[in-house]
Amino acid sequence: MALFGRKLNNNRLSAGAKIGIAVAALAVVAGIVLAIVFRPADAQTPGDGASGTGTDTVIHFVAGGDVNVTDKVVAAGGSNYDYADVFLDLMPVLSGGDLTTLNFEGNLYEEPYGSKHNSAPVELVQAMRNAGVDILQTANSKSITNGILGLSSTLEGIRSTGMQSVGTYATQEQFQRYQGFLIREVNGIRIAITAFTKGMDGRGLPSGSEHCVNLLYEDYNSSYQKVDEEGIQSVLTAIEKQKPDITIALLHWGSEFNDQISKTQEKIVKIMAEGGVDAIVGTHPHYVQKIGFDEETGIFVAYSLGDLLGDGDKAGTNYSVILDMEITRSGATGEVSVTGFDYVPVYHYENEAGQIRLLRIRESIEAYENYSIDTVTAEDYAAMKSALTKIENRVNG
Repeated sequence: MALFGRKLNNNRLSAGAKIGIAVAALAVVAGIVLAIVFRPADAQTPGDGASGTGTDTVIHFVAGGDVNVTDKVVAAGGSNYDYADVFLDLMPVLSGGDLTTLNFEGNLYEEPYGSKHNSAPVELVQAMRNAGVDILQTANSKSITNGILGLSSTLEGIRSTGMQSVGTYATQEQFQRYQGFLIREVNGIRIAITAFTKGMDGRGLPSGSEHCVNLLYEDYNSSYQKVDEEGIQSVLTAIEKQKPDITIALLHWGSEFNDQISKTQEKIVKIMAEGGVDAIVGTHPHYVQKIGFDEETGIFVAYSLGDLLGDGDKAGTNYSVILDMEITRSGATGEVSVTGFDYVPVYHYENEAGQIRLLRIRESIEAYENYSIDTVTAEDYAAMKSALTKIENRVNG
């Protein structure tokens, strides 16, 4: 399958700033990307339709993992809060999607910025927008770190960049207006996107703000054992009334630093499937977890994409994947479905000065092996080789 649905815009890449740019560009052109593709037996793919009955429409939904607001992440922008170089190497991937999402785990609130209040300057999300991101998931552990006021400020900041948010709402009235989801149309395909979180670091929503965050559990501020079936279904029912062609759920779930899939997660997958969800994209565990087509429920599930950006200090958190999900409208039947997926392995690189760069692992390995200038160290090269093997094992479960 074709990896990206848009022509890459390399005019935004400054000379010398991008690691291995020459080799990376050749890699994009040549399609040297790790690809794992599943195709359900009845899925229509480009060219599979009956002869003369129409042309398939193919689009790509791209999703990255957690962007965690910490002291180190804030400092990566320097005194001017310039984060362009952090995302520079990922621009072809993020801008290559017809629709691209990340999970923003923080607030756009007030100083002091950093770990204490998980607050970041708006320049951080502006850099994501400039790199090609369209939508930020805001239903996660940090949704109300700074209360409803912090949530409101975050949503306003995201809107100011031209992006949309999904999963949280500043007021009850705003939730009623959007009903817990958004609809985006791409090349005639109507995509419903919703987002939920398992909880918010033990915090509870204040009275009068019960619907400001989409929640997976009734006991969301304690033990995460009682799935909120009614709350989930109410959002899915509202989506169904809009008759989208395909529905994608972004779920902040699972256990941190853990590979296990819980019984409640399995239950949530079934609820989502029965409610019309076609694909689930997960975050929160900080580790890459398995990705694939669930034969029992009939939906695509990526349990966790890992940490895209964070401190990267703990083993397994310094690499992640960016998912490229192929969605096809069959020219023969008109049916819309997920017909395949690829992923791009990403490495969290940090130099001695504390500058963070998110690098495509395969392209950076290629650059190192071809003696490109401005490449990574031998230590990071070895770490990338190891990470690539681990990612493949984790994706395959």
